[in-house]
This record gives sequence, structure tokens and C-alpha cells, in this order.
Amino acid sequence: MSTRNVKIAAMGLAVAACIAGLPAWAGGAATGPDGNAKAEDIGILTGLAVGAAAGGPVGALIGAAAGGLLGDRFHQQKQTAKQLSTDLGASEAERARLAANVTELNGSLAQSQAGAQAQGAQLEHTLAAVDAVGMDVSFRTDDASIKVEDLAPLLKLGALAAAVPDARLRIAGFADPRGSAAYNDALSQRRAEAVAAALACGGIEPERLIIEAHGASESASVDGDLDAYALDRRVTVRLERPSTATPASATAAASRAPTPGVGP
Repeated sequence: MSTRNVKIAAMGLAVAACIAGLPAWAGGAATGPDGNAKAEDIGILTGLAVGAAAGGPVGALIGAAAGGLLGDRFHQQKQTAKQLSTDLGASEAERARLAANVTELNGSLAQSQAGAQAQGAQLEHTLAAVDAVGMDVSFRTDDASIKVEDLAPLLKLGALAAAVPDARLRIAGFADPRGSAAYNDALSQRRAEAVAAALACGGIEPERLIIEAHGASESASVDGDLDAYALDRRVTVRLERPSTATPASATAAASRAPTPGVGP
């Protein structure tokens, strides 16, 4: 090595040592705000020393610049990795929260299903204990319109039948013996259809309604007995299930109850 090169190298080492010994570099500048050594400052010092040893003052400046760039890149990569780690932790926390919500919803759904099953079992027990579920609807003479006081019970009965999947409602219309057989048959049909429409409004499907028209065929009223005629002007509604269905004639005979009224 020539004398000139030795002098340049020695000068570079001296410059590097001088700069490295300054308080601004050796003390606080190499420490970042988070308490860790800042990679950029370390890179500058390292590049400065290596560059000074290799190429003198010019090499020291070039080495410092290169070391600063490398140190800054390392610092950015470290910060990026830290941020990714933080985001991953937040994602894991969110996933745990969502999993807890799903577990809670599953528990609520299981409770709701258990409650519905218990209510269904109770309804089954209630229906099994009742011999006949239904009602009678009386009508005025030569009339097929439902009275206001009968609407609410019909809606409730329709809703009850709709809640029992295998239940059907048998609707049988009747008339008193006055008038021709054809007229009484048509009148009893209109009465039964009016009652069926009200039951459907309660929620039961129309295909689960059995409509029958008996006219005056089952009337046992004495000619001229207006009170007995009032009992003939009716529609009977009975809830039936496959195991409890009864013939319509037996149902109609058992449903007759005293109802005030006059006229045919």
C-alpha cells in the first residue's frame, strides 16, 4: 500500500472515530422513542466507519449514506412486522368474540326449540283430554250472515286448529224444516261457507276445512215449534284428528244446545 493510501485510510479512521465519539451519536441519537436502538443510526455509524476505513473522508460519507438507507429499511421492516403482529392479535380477538356470539345464539336457539316442543307437548295433552273441541254458530231466519259475537270465538278456533298439524275442522250447516229441501240445502251450504271463511281468517288452511250441508234432513222439530226451529238454524264446527274423528251425524246430534230465537 502506498504512503498516500495509508494516510487516506488513517484519516478516514480518525474521522469515523471522531464522529462516533460525539455525544449526539454515541448517546441519545442512537436510541429511538420506544427505548430501542434505532437501526438507521446504527447503519449510519457502521457505514461511516467502514467507508472511512476503505476510502477516507469521501468513503466515510458514502458509507454513512448507504448504511443509513439499509438501517432505515431494516427499521421499516421491523415496524411492519410489529404492525402485522398487532393486526393478527386483533383478528384473533375478533374471531374469539364472533365464536362466543355464535355459541350464545346456538344456546338461545336450543332454548327456543325446547320451549316450542314443551308447548307442543302441552297442547297435545290438552287436546287429548278434551272429548270435543269446537263450537256452534246460530243464525237468524233465512239468513247466512255471522253475528258479531261469534266472530272472535271462530277466529280463535281457527288459530288453534292451525297450530295442530294433523287437525281438521268439520263444518256442518243446517236449516229448519220450513221451505223446500233444495232451498234448505242451499241455505245450510251458505251458512257453512260463511263460517269456513271466518275460520280461515284465523289462520287454518282452507284445505283442512271439511264443509257439509245437511239442510233440514236432521231436524226433529215439531211442526210450528218456533223454539225448536231456532235450534235447527245452526252450523256446527268440530276439530278432528286422525285418531279422534267421528261421523258427522253423531257430531251434529251431540252439538245441539238451547239457543234463544224465534222464526223459521
